[in-house]
Amino acid sequence: LPDWTQSVGMLFSLILLAPSWGGMINGVMTLSGAWHKLRDDPILKFLITSLSFYGMSTFEGPMMAIKTVNALSHYTDWTVGHVHSGALGWVAMISIGSIYYLIPRLFGKSEMFSVKLITVHFWVATIGVVLYIASMWISGVMQGLMWRAVNADGTLTYSFVESVKASYPFWAIRFLGGVLFLFGMLVMAYNMFKTIAGGRTVDDARVLVPAAHHA
Repeated sequence: LPDWTQSVGMLFSLILLAPSWGGMINGVMTLSGAWHKLRDDPILKFLITSLSFYGMSTFEGPMMAIKTVNALSHYTDWTVGHVHSGALGWVAMISIGSIYYLIPRLFGKSEMFSVKLITVHFWVATIGVVLYIASMWISGVMQGLMWRAVNADGTLTYSFVESVKASYPFWAIRFLGGVLFLFGMLVMAYNMFKTIAGGRTVDDARVLVPAAHHA
């Protein structure tokens, strides 16, 4: 692509920061004056943490569109970490919080089968996501630096296989983070099934149809 085309693409990526952070700030500030509710409501923890991950990933995305940053991050695990901060940290966690909110109401219960299990799920999922994305960030920067390192005579300092070998410890941490996140989803499944088994489906409220007026 021509250099000017790349620059235009980079510019529009940076502009995307405005609507993204506008939505994130709007969501977070909705809790103004009610932050104390976070102590007792694990569902709210999921929702507010997901907004934090959203803000972080939508800042990181435009930053990675900057050509000098992209020259380091492209094809590395940094991109994997960025994608999963949005996929697991934002999309998954806000979906989980929404489902926890809806399930009791759909099945005529005052709350989920176990609120403590929601809290366990929150911490397991959050730690899992942080381990996952942080390991990928570090691995990605390391890979980018190893790939571009050159000796005085212009030859590459490291072979590609050496960069793969150096990534192993970070991939192990990524695996641990993924396992923790999966364990949290199994906890959620158990909690959901127990809630559904002890409830009943709520019918829609009856709508009173006014009698037809006769002339």
